[in-house]
Amino acid sequence: MNQKAVLILLGLALATIFALVCVLLTRERTPRSCQHLPPEQEDVEDGQSLVFADLTPEEMSQVVRYLQAQLGVPLVDASRAKPSENCIASVDVQVPGKAEVLRFLDDGGARPPREALAVLYFGNQAEPNITEYVVGPLPTPAYHRDVTVQKYGGKLPYHRRPVTGKEYVDINALIQRELKKAPRFLAACCESDGTNLVILTTAPRGFKSGDRVTWFVLFHNVAGTGYYLSPVGLEVLVDHGDLHVSRWNLRQVFYNGRYFAGTGDLEQEFVAGALEVVRLKQPQAEGVLGSLKPRRPRGSPGPLQLEPQGHRYSVRNNRVTFQGWSIAFGMNPNTGPRLFDIRYRGERIVYELSLQEALALYGSNCPGGMSTRYLDGSFGIGRFAYELVRGLDCPYTATYVDRHYLVETDTPKTNQNSLCIFEHDSALPLRRHFSDSQSFYYGGLRKTTLVIRTISTLINYDYIWDFMFHDSGAVEVRVHATGYISSSFFHGRGTDHGNRVGPHTLGTMHLHHIHYKVDLDVDGQLNSLETQDMEYEFIKDPWSRQNTIERPYLRRERLEKEDEAAFPLNVPMPRYLSFVSPNPNKWEHPRSYRLQVISFAGKHLPTRSSMERSVSWGRYQLAVTRRKEEEPSSTSIYNQNDPWTPTVAFADFINNETITNQDLVAWITVGFLHVPHAEDIPNTVTVGNGVGFFLRPYNYFNEDPSVDSSDSVYFSSEQDVRACGANPLACLSSAATCAPHLPPFHFGGFLNL
Repeated sequence: MNQKAVLILLGLALATIFALVCVLLTRERTPRSCQHLPPEQEDVEDGQSLVFADLTPEEMSQVVRYLQAQLGVPLVDASRAKPSENCIASVDVQVPGKAEVLRFLDDGGARPPREALAVLYFGNQAEPNITEYVVGPLPTPAYHRDVTVQKYGGKLPYHRRPVTGKEYVDINALIQRELKKAPRFLAACCESDGTNLVILTTAPRGFKSGDRVTWFVLFHNVAGTGYYLSPVGLEVLVDHGDLHVSRWNLRQVFYNGRYFAGTGDLEQEFVAGALEVVRLKQPQAEGVLGSLKPRRPRGSPGPLQLEPQGHRYSVRNNRVTFQGWSIAFGMNPNTGPRLFDIRYRGERIVYELSLQEALALYGSNCPGGMSTRYLDGSFGIGRFAYELVRGLDCPYTATYVDRHYLVETDTPKTNQNSLCIFEHDSALPLRRHFSDSQSFYYGGLRKTTLVIRTISTLINYDYIWDFMFHDSGAVEVRVHATGYISSSFFHGRGTDHGNRVGPHTLGTMHLHHIHYKVDLDVDGQLNSLETQDMEYEFIKDPWSRQNTIERPYLRRERLEKEDEAAFPLNVPMPRYLSFVSPNPNKWEHPRSYRLQVISFAGKHLPTRSSMERSVSWGRYQLAVTRRKEEEPSSTSIYNQNDPWTPTVAFADFINNETITNQDLVAWITVGFLHVPHAEDIPNTVTVGNGVGFFLRPYNYFNEDPSVDSSDSVYFSSEQDVRACGANPLACLSSAATCAPHLPPFHFGGFLNL
């Protein structure tokens, strides 16, 4: 072999070796870039947030066993208890007082004892009543104390208790017995013997304190579809106030615009030919109004959010941390999601952020619809937050958390995967600028947000509750409504109260009003309330005195009293309204957080209404009051069934106390009027049906805190924008090779129904 051939072969060998080394180095780098990095750890001590934690199933069971052993009265499991018996209605955590918690969190004080709040229905007593006990210390209870009088100023009347599942079962049995008295009418109107009809409750239940008389609306039931869209025109009024179920009775019947004393009278009118009957066919599954089954073949998969190196947030126990944020989260079985001790960069911004109530108030020309004012807290906003569907309700790779509750049973229940936490890329810059003059550069930051979400299904409606935390130090709270509309049978002048959305279906107008509690602690507990808005002043032009100029100026005002800080619903509010600290930032402005409300609320119930005080929080889009331990919530689960003598009336919180340099609470109402229309079939969509509010830093920092984000992007015309070191966006192509390993799809949400 000649020398030239040897050199050629040697060169080829070296080239091959070099290529293999490159491949190996590339393969070496790829796994390293795809390795999951541990989320950054925050400075909050592990375990501190447990002072706010929901009860564990074991703790709930311990409370039940303690009460059964110590109360000295017979207790029946609430799932089968009659009104004339005693039962444990619910057990939830008793969050300690704020002063005690802050001594523990901030001053090294003792950890507050862990306690539970137990609600009991005593039907088997000389004076039936509702009693609330604080039980502790957990996990091994040794004491209980009756806090009913302390909390409510007196005993709680028994008729205020929420309706239990067992009570609904007994009501349905009564209605079914009554329907058998009108067999020919049912066959003619509904192709039914009554067994394929389902009932939907209304509320409140009567017209005065002590009433427990409820209209129930009847619908055709078709498996796999929403029966809420198939009313048959029949509604019944049931009196279920007596302690003895055998004494319950049907008070009235409504059909197609007419009222009857009972189903027997209805049958007589029909047989006599004196009744106008709308003959409905039993709906078939394939053609029923409101089916959610897909109508088209499956297409290609949609976009999937990618986390190349795993979650950038951390969830430990009941606390989540993310890029400077720290939040303790939980779920009240009645009022739903609640957050505590919200900190940014180690500083507490919010002590408590919690949902209080959701009101749905309807109009109709049928009795059930026109009398409905649902207060969803009494049904269970948290209790009915079921398992979330991975990849649709939340991103597929989100973190899913179980929630536990004990309501209407002696055994704790678990809603698996019913709360989700995820980082969301909104596909929108949080900030950006492209410079096209003097020097040429680009700087920006993607808007990625930590989201805590849960979804409650409250009969027909589904509420999506979101709490979002931004790199700018802002907190965003948002609720979307979806699910099925509630409907009435279309007759007469039904369109005075909504739109016709089916052959015999009236989509009834209604409003959704949602109430939140926000206990802000801006740079400490002592805050004041400041408003800012714009005005114009006409002045002589300083450089041309014969002319005038309209100059905007800023009008600042400190609000001194609670009455000044109660802003009526649908009345313009100052555009800037802030909780301000006595301490200034670097530029000598008070460190503040601004409240910005986004709402399209309907009209509040007239104050002359006999039940208005029970929802008097709805008078105000915002009310700021001094914080008091004896005013923990703006409403009560007992308001639904006795709105005429409300257990808690929020209007009483506002009594013109001083709000300067005090521990303050913001009570915020958001909502919208909904007039159902054809496009609400089968379900109301979330587009345009979202409301909420922001808590935004306003001179709290010395500059936008997001400038410290490691996600920031900056490059100039003098740099190679394709270089990964100069521009992190150039690294994305290699990061995209790190496709996530998706766990198999699983859903167990039907197990606890």
